[in-house]
Amino acid sequence: MTEVLVYVDHVDGAVRKPTLELLTLARRIGDPVAVHLGPGVDAAAPVLAEHGAVRVLTADAAEFADYLVVPKVDALKAAYDAVQPAAVLLPSSVECKEIGARLAVRIGSGIITDAVDVEAGDDSPVTTQAVFAAAFTTRSRVSRGTPVITVKPNSAAPETAPVESAVEQLTFGFGESAAGTKVVGRTPRESTGRPDLTEAAIVVSGGRGVNGAENFRIIEELADSLGAAVGASRAAVDAGWYPHSHQVGQTGKTVSPQLYIAAGISGAIQHRAGMQTSKTIVAVNKDNEAPIFDLVDYGVVGDLFAVVPQLTEEVKARKG
Repeated sequence: MTEVLVYVDHVDGAVRKPTLELLTLARRIGDPVAVHLGPGVDAAAPVLAEHGAVRVLTADAAEFADYLVVPKVDALKAAYDAVQPAAVLLPSSVECKEIGARLAVRIGSGIITDAVDVEAGDDSPVTTQAVFAAAFTTRSRVSRGTPVITVKPNSAAPETAPVESAVEQLTFGFGESAAGTKVVGRTPRESTGRPDLTEAAIVVSGGRGVNGAENFRIIEELADSLGAAVGASRAAVDAGWYPHSHQVGQTGKTVSPQLYIAAGISGAIQHRAGMQTSKTIVAVNKDNEAPIFDLVDYGVVGDLFAVVPQLTEEVKARKG
């Protein structure tokens, strides 16, 4: 059977959920071969094998941490040469999209970014994408070379498929451009204890209707009761009520959770572009003509300051 390269997104061997989703999608096309770069392969390998990776190609070098992107492209190109895969799958993070684009140029292939589904095709894997601010859904495939595909988080539910997996060392050399951009410092991101916005299964977002930074605690309390991430509309971010890193929308982050709750958000196209591929959408807004209601699965016409705290208490009561 053909093999499919899957780039492993991890933190010191702790495999992140988007990689497990990619392994699930890769099995539709062929046998997944995971590419693990950096430390922690001993911890990662059993998890990857549990989700169907028949092989784990690994390499660890200081260059992966000391320089940006290019050393990882060198390693992924070496994995591509060794495997000659039917496709290369990567998570749709900012870094991975650059890695994928650079790899596509090197191997003379096309690239598809931000896919929300991948399936086998007659000649090449077929992907589904949400395009033009998520107003349309398209089905696409690469017509030249080996397809390089980046997939949005939450596009598939991770499914286990345990296999016997071998860990193999990648042997390659770094190119002259690998040391072109050096990392000179890092600032750890402050942990909130909540899941990452782009990977969360549930997102609770607040907008202009929250009416102040101090009122975002209502949004946070609901999110915490659900184990959710917190998002914000552009209006709320521009007003300084919540950090830009939490902005959902065309100029912020794109999310596709199982459940998206929008409180006090009117539903401008800028915001809709970042969340309308969510599986289930719930909105709370006191304006019954707000555009967000054209999009939702469930809508509550009411004051968020009354509705959201009641919802939070109900969630807590049901959780016991």
